[in-house]
Amino acid sequence: MKNIILCFAVMALCACASSKNTGDKWIGMTKQSLIKSWGTPIRIFDNSGDGEILLYADQVYEKGENEDSRMAGPLHWNYTYMYVDKTGKITSFRNEKQNYAPQSIDSDKLAGMSLLTVK
Repeated sequence: MKNIILCFAVMALCACASSKNTGDKWIGMTKQSLIKSWGTPIRIFDNSGDGEILLYADQVYEKGENEDSRMAGPLHWNYTYMYVDKTGKITSFRNEKQNYAPQSIDSDKLAGMSLLTVK
């Protein structure tokens, strides 16, 4: 019985750790393997001669005051920026939560920023 409880505790701990660091396992992997696993990014930016930035985005709706309502509540976007070098290897990533749509991201400002989660 103790082994079963221990097994479930370890599985729960691993699940929590992996959900927070989904980009960690991609460092050093190829751009092609990421696209094969995650699909086509919603946008691709030129990273000022350093490579590319692949943008993945999820639109998240929150429940309104009336949970039984079929109307969509407020929304936000969960962004994952994957930084790819000139050789096609993923070098870093960044996660971000914003209220604006991916179409409104300014690629010139993004390329000039050094906002990386991992280097």
